[in-house]
Amino acid sequence: MNKKSDNKAIKKTKKAAALKYDSEEMNAPRLVASGKGLIAERILEVAQKHNVFVHEDKDLVEALMKVDIGEEIPPELYQVVAKIIAFIYSVDASVNEKNAAPLN
Repeated sequence: MNKKSDNKAIKKTKKAAALKYDSEEMNAPRLVASGKGLIAERILEVAQKHNVFVHEDKDLVEALMKVDIGEEIPPELYQVVAKIIAFIYSVDASVNEKNAAPLN
């Protein structure tokens, strides 16, 4: 492979990170998994298997790759992660409302 091809392969390497957040037990979301390549693919497979929402954001995943597993996300990521969590809660709430609606 030439250098140009190597750079394209590096840029296309899949990356993934997984967060956990429990507002009653945590001050901020924690990184529970992160990785590149096959590890990233496995993280995404597990998320899909368990119906976990997957949000694609290259800049966010790059920032999360710098966080140690088990650590809370840094304050500079609070706003972007809070927006994602709020979206997930709103989707969950509307699904629950539809499921609770009486059948005619």
